[in-house]
Amino acid sequence: MALKPTIYKFKLSVSDLNHNYFDTLNLTVALHPSETKERMMVRVLVFCLHAYQDNQKLMSFTKGLSAIDEPDIWLRSLDDQLHLWIDVGEPSFERIKKSCRVAQQTYVYSFNSKSKEWWKQSQKQFDNLPVNVLCFDWHEVQGLSELLTRTMELSITLSDESIFVAAADSQVEVNWQTLQSKQN
Repeated sequence: MALKPTIYKFKLSVSDLNHNYFDTLNLTVALHPSETKERMMVRVLVFCLHAYQDNQKLMSFTKGLSAIDEPDIWLRSLDDQLHLWIDVGEPSFERIKKSCRVAQQTYVYSFNSKSKEWWKQSQKQFDNLPVNVLCFDWHEVQGLSELLTRTMELSITLSDESIFVAAADSQVEVNWQTLQSKQN
């Protein structure tokens, strides 16, 4: 019998000082049986980072690890145009090349202990693609995942290249580094 995903519910008060965006997001997120808590929490952070681009509330998590032809998060318009393709992890060059053809903007968010090595090996290939590549600090992501409970209320403040996450009884700061910034 196949394992089922674990469901988490988030109420997020997002203050994006970089884009003057303030909103409350209610997200239901499925943790795939083969996914780590760290990866799921990065998906939640990335959703918050791009929420300012979603004025019609159409951005969504996809089937993720269960669907190889879909990103982790996408923003599709009502006429089914793909505005955002967002991958979390270290995707292959071919996958990102395809995403740059089908989406108006492509983002990759790397987050684990192998990120620097992956980028060192992939940078030359990705350099010719209109893709934005960012990397979260692994140890800070691990600290964030320690806050995880099945139902959470979090205050998320985005400023410069930093995310401050406050829960009822603790807080964590997660920083990221932009490795490549290009627009389609």
